[in-house]
Amino acid sequence: MLLSSKLTGRVGKWIVLAAWIAIIMLAVPLAGKLSGATKKDSPAEGPRGAQSTRVAELQDRFPDGKIKPGIVIYVRDAGITVADRAKVEADRKAFAPLAAGQIPPPVASKDGKALMLQVPIGDDGTADKAKQVRDGAARGLPAGLHAQLAGPAANALDASDAFKKIDSTLLIVTAVIVALCLLVTYRSPVLWLVPLLNAGIALQVSNAVAYLLAKHAGMLVVPSAASILTVLVFGVGTDYAMLLLARYREELRTHEDRHAAMAVALRRCAPAIAASAATVSLGLLCLLTAHMGFNHALGPVGAIGVIGGLVTMLTLMPALLVIVGRWVFWPRVPHFGVSASAEPSPTSLWARVAARVAQRPRTIWIASALILAALATGTLGMHTGLDNRHMMTSTPRSAIGLDMLEAHYPAGSDQPARVIAPASSAERLASTLRSVPGVANVQPPQLSTDGKLVKLNAILSSPSDSSAASRTIDRIRTATSAIPDAVTGGSTANELDKSRAQSHDRKVVIPLVLAVVFIVLVGLLRALTAPLLLIGTVILSYFGALGASRVIFTHVFGFPSVDIQLVLIGFLFLVALGVDYNIFLVSRIREETTKHGHHEGVLRGLSATGGVISAAGAVLAATFGALTVLPLTFLVQIGFLVALGVLLDTFLVRSILVPTLALDMGDRFWWPKRPVQTTRSPAFQTAATWGTPGR
Repeated sequence: MLLSSKLTGRVGKWIVLAAWIAIIMLAVPLAGKLSGATKKDSPAEGPRGAQSTRVAELQDRFPDGKIKPGIVIYVRDAGITVADRAKVEADRKAFAPLAAGQIPPPVASKDGKALMLQVPIGDDGTADKAKQVRDGAARGLPAGLHAQLAGPAANALDASDAFKKIDSTLLIVTAVIVALCLLVTYRSPVLWLVPLLNAGIALQVSNAVAYLLAKHAGMLVVPSAASILTVLVFGVGTDYAMLLLARYREELRTHEDRHAAMAVALRRCAPAIAASAATVSLGLLCLLTAHMGFNHALGPVGAIGVIGGLVTMLTLMPALLVIVGRWVFWPRVPHFGVSASAEPSPTSLWARVAARVAQRPRTIWIASALILAALATGTLGMHTGLDNRHMMTSTPRSAIGLDMLEAHYPAGSDQPARVIAPASSAERLASTLRSVPGVANVQPPQLSTDGKLVKLNAILSSPSDSSAASRTIDRIRTATSAIPDAVTGGSTANELDKSRAQSHDRKVVIPLVLAVVFIVLVGLLRALTAPLLLIGTVILSYFGALGASRVIFTHVFGFPSVDIQLVLIGFLFLVALGVDYNIFLVSRIREETTKHGHHEGVLRGLSATGGVISAAGAVLAATFGALTVLPLTFLVQIGFLVALGVLLDTFLVRSILVPTLALDMGDRFWWPKRPVQTTRSPAFQTAATWGTPGR
């Protein structure tokens, strides 16, 4: 109370504002540098400690270590002609200035219908050079001849196109969505600007901190994590702002001095907001135990964003609100001494909802749980792992080239398995690889620049993203395990290692997240039963959202499977964010219970928080929904899953399931020690207002 009074007092508010102006001036230039500090195609983003990651780390020690092959495939269904060969030879000469080394002669397919030209492209301006190769191959084609670019260089070009301006697009879309939601919620021409401004500042500060840690502490920042950071900061920051605004509005009606009103509002809502931020940030930090590099990177980046949103909304925003005064709520200005019921408010709706759920709580919570369980059946038969053709929401041109390549050459030609071992094992390694079933061809060995290592590329007979190719990788690793320090990598091996790393992470991170959430809830609510029930409801909500999303992904979006990272990342966000709303609800219920008893306290808590939590949930869902405008399938899936899950948590779990469970449990909800009722509520405010207890 004393600290909040100082921060929002007549002098303290100006000190806080001055401090934040200085912080903003320092943060904005640094925040703009974050995109330059992100690591694209970094081995650290892959499975930590895996063989494929080790191979990626050793690549730079070979002459072609920084080369991404561009495979130009020329196809004529009726068979390659002399004119076609002349076109390919002309392209070979034209591409020479773009190549990082000699371009070997084209390789004809066995069926005589295709020619393959491999153009080695360096990692300096890969996307730009790959585009020139792709465009050059498409120019001047003889009638009936088709050409397309495939291979790692084509993948890099498509990824570059997908991420081009992605940060600015996402920021604009997110800001517009949040602004529209706030306008609809507050119906004020001014008030919506305050949360939006503070969320934008929180994002800039979070980006600046992330940049400093990436630059000077070696923290890994990857493009997808940076995109998630944007929506996370706007989402949770706006949620915290809306909860503070709702409590501040209440206190303005009972305090003539706005400074005193803000001090009381902070004292009453800050613990719940801080507990919410602790739940999400500590849950994210559990990802530090992950084997998957992306998961490990997302943890601290996301936690920085949540803490940035918390600090901004509990310091800068209160100071701004008391500086501008009550008029910021215009046209619905909360006046001193005017009761809440005297103004138009969505609270009346939630009072009616509270009266309804009080009539048959047991029937209602069982029905709600059954609805979520029915939705969860959509997870049955779910497949994880997207193939190369579905990494983007539209078919990338590299996938078209891959189809052409696989139709006329060994299926794994675009992404060979790479095996690295000590140079002294070169002959033994080559002989071993040739004997492995599923290996179509073994290319000549390459020595590292220091002569200590040898690398062999093994062309697989199956498509590089197939289960058959994964089995071949396992056979290669088994066969080469007798060769000291031999490691197998490449695209197929990397995907296989990702799958196993994700399996580990789910087994380790999920229990840790649940333990963190439980500890935070026990500390906040000082109970055991309530935290266990709340965790159970959000887990059920998560599986309901995952099942419903999977059905929609399959039958509406046309995705054949879900991204391999979706299950864990979706669980983390939905459990942590789902518990958020339950924290806001149950902490208010506990407060009301000390005044009015358990039954009426539950109903009063639901009525008091229904409007603001529903609005906050809608904003958070819409914010994560902004990810669905991006071209990357993983971000579309995580955005849709979290948005749907938040809506289920907001309008079913938090507004119906949890209150009815609390009513049905009675005082046992607070076991082992229920809140002590310190005041007696007037008789007319119990049964007459809220309905009588029922089963």
